Amino acid sequence: MHRLLSLLAAPALALGALGAAAAPSDSDLEVVRLDPDPVAPGGTTTVHAFVANRGPQAAASPFTVVIDLPPGFSPEGPYFPSSCTAAGRTVSCTFPAGLPPLRSATALVPVRADAHLPHGLRTLGQVRVVSADDHDPANDRTPFVLTVS
Repeated sequence: MHRLLSLLAAPALALGALGAAAAPSDSDLEVVRLDPDPVAPGGTTTVHAFVANRGPQAAASPFTVVIDLPPGFSPEGPYFPSSCTAAGRTVSCTFPAGLPPLRSATALVPVRADAHLPHGLRTLGQVRVVSADDHDPANDRTPFVLTVS
């Protein structure tokens, strides 16, 4: 009987191990500032949300890159990666665990400028990264400038 219980418990133990979350890594995800190309009123440009892992370890957990757009600008898919979703002027892109140290991940988000925006307008958006692994929150966000030409 003891052996039968052991055999029945083995799959449950294996499933428990698979369902357990990975221990957080010693990684430092950093958002690097990249300003998009200028855009004409009614035109599109692309926000490059660039995140680098400063290490020293690979990211053990998935992470999310969030792009916040200012008024007058709206996200316009398709986005890269395909995991990106939009809600209003915010786009969230989820990346899988495993970003190695000294490597990067980039989300590409096309953005449309409202047709009534004035030429010469310069306004700020923001890129931020959210990760259970990140140990330095000081570099988890940066602004970018959207310029209407």
